Amino acid sequence: MSVAARLGEAVAAHGPLCVGIDPHPALLAAWDLTDDADGLAAFADRCHTAFAGAVSVVKPQSAFFERHGSAGVAVLEQLLAGYAGTGTLTLLDAKRGDIGSTMDGYADAYLRVGAPLGADALTLSPYLGFGSLEPALTAADESGRGVFVLARTSNPDGAAVQCATTPGGLSVAQQMVDDAAARNAGARPGGAVGVVVGGTHDHGLDLSALNGPVLVPGLGAQGASPADVVARFAGTTGPVLPVSARGVLRAGPDPSALRDAAHALSEDLASATAGSH
Repeated sequence: MSVAARLGEAVAAHGPLCVGIDPHPALLAAWDLTDDADGLAAFADRCHTAFAGAVSVVKPQSAFFERHGSAGVAVLEQLLAGYAGTGTLTLLDAKRGDIGSTMDGYADAYLRVGAPLGADALTLSPYLGFGSLEPALTAADESGRGVFVLARTSNPDGAAVQCATTPGGLSVAQQMVDDAAARNAGARPGGAVGVVVGGTHDHGLDLSALNGPVLVPGLGAQGASPADVVARFAGTTGPVLPVSARGVLRAGPDPSALRDAAHALSEDLASATAGSH
């Protein structure tokens, strides 16, 4: 089954919320866990208990696992494997991007069949040129995985690059969306190339031809409300996946409380969507 079909099933079952799994030091401390691989493993286990089969997508932030070295990366491998077959997809937020043989190496690590850090999808940075992502896109196609390409991020500094004008007259961010759309053209039920567009500001992008999913960071703690997300992404084709990490994780460490927080936010999103019609 294609990643688009799997994502469609997950969203139909659980709603579009994507829960970020961000075990930063302050959160480990708030959960009375040690800031080491053992604490990280306990954190990951509680998130698995809370979210597997309860939300459509979880998004582990690779940096918070990598900071613990090889033992932390091992926890990440186990976390990703643990969601397989649960109906909850994994999106690894690693924002990889490079050229040539280095991009081949990233594709081997994250996207090829049997990749040791394989998730259902991976975030990619296209700012060495969209064409530099070709090894990753090819590997994702062959393995049935997806990618999410940075387009218009929520951080203020991103505008200097992403809102700059290309020689063709488009913004850089719009060019990334259009390149993703070209890759997705004709795919059914949708393409495997999503884009990342922050939900904390009016993005000004035309997403109507994307034929793929949009990952929307910024829900909750970063300031975007469910109503903001619904308004800013009205008319978008393909699934819109709002992301909340701190807004859900602060309900921990009890897995049932985490699950309840995710469900409550999903209901808020559903109410905002219903109210927009």
